[in-house]
Amino acid sequence: MEIFANHAHIFSKSSKIENFSFKGGTVGDLRKTMDECGINKCVCFAEFFEWGWVDYDANEYLYSEIKNKNEFVGFGVINFAKKYFKEQVQKITDLGFKGIKIHPQFQQIRVDSFEAYQVCEQAEKAGLFLSFHTGIHGSRISDSRLLMFDEISYRFPGLSYSLEHVGGHAFFNEALAVIANRKWLRGEGRAYAGLTSVFDNDLNRLWYLDENKIKDLLHLAGEDLCIFGLDFPWNGVDKIKNALDSIKQMDVGEEAKRKILGGNLEQALNVATRSENNFG
Repeated sequence: MEIFANHAHIFSKSSKIENFSFKGGTVGDLRKTMDECGINKCVCFAEFFEWGWVDYDANEYLYSEIKNKNEFVGFGVINFAKKYFKEQVQKITDLGFKGIKIHPQFQQIRVDSFEAYQVCEQAEKAGLFLSFHTGIHGSRISDSRLLMFDEISYRFPGLSYSLEHVGGHAFFNEALAVIANRKWLRGEGRAYAGLTSVFDNDLNRLWYLDENKIKDLLHLAGEDLCIFGLDFPWNGVDKIKNALDSIKQMDVGEEAKRKILGGNLEQALNVATRSENNFG
């Protein structure tokens, strides 16, 4: 089974990551992790400007690192302090990236804010996919309540996006409601469940979803709306292998596993696991 995973954060060698729980998060580090875990293709996120040490164009840096490497698909990031959202989204599109990573909690952006809606509007027009962090993250909960994403579904019917961590333990039911409700609305857009860091009941307890919740998700929202993610480099080889084993061992049928482990992501981004590179 070929695996196409979402959600790998890429850092440059000059990033000040010595205080993190990992030692490296470069494209080379990701490649080694993928090889050890048997992953064929992966979505890479550019480095957030909000870290404070990014004094270069993070999107251009990611482009330079993954250009002509078939195993990587790029997602850009938005500098919300810079504004000019139309121009930023256009540049991400011009780089050949397939989507944008948004972390409302870390980037301090309300889900229903003018800024967030501007990015959603431009992403919808460009046909870009959005991956949103969801769940508890030490920020004001009222700024990123899961039900607020339902308004995004209504306002931008052509936009597809993922709710990474599926709201976590605390907000799983709200995330499920948004994902399931999106199927009933007009437009081609879809809301996906990002199965990222949800199989670990140790390091990521607030995001842990037990097997019954995963089965509820598959039963109520459908197996076509679940996407596996790594959360690299916070999750290393052992954590990623455990997550993959958890999916492979679930009693949900081989077709559902194939979709979760790459089929749904391929369709959402319109790319193949084995394909020509997107960067020409």
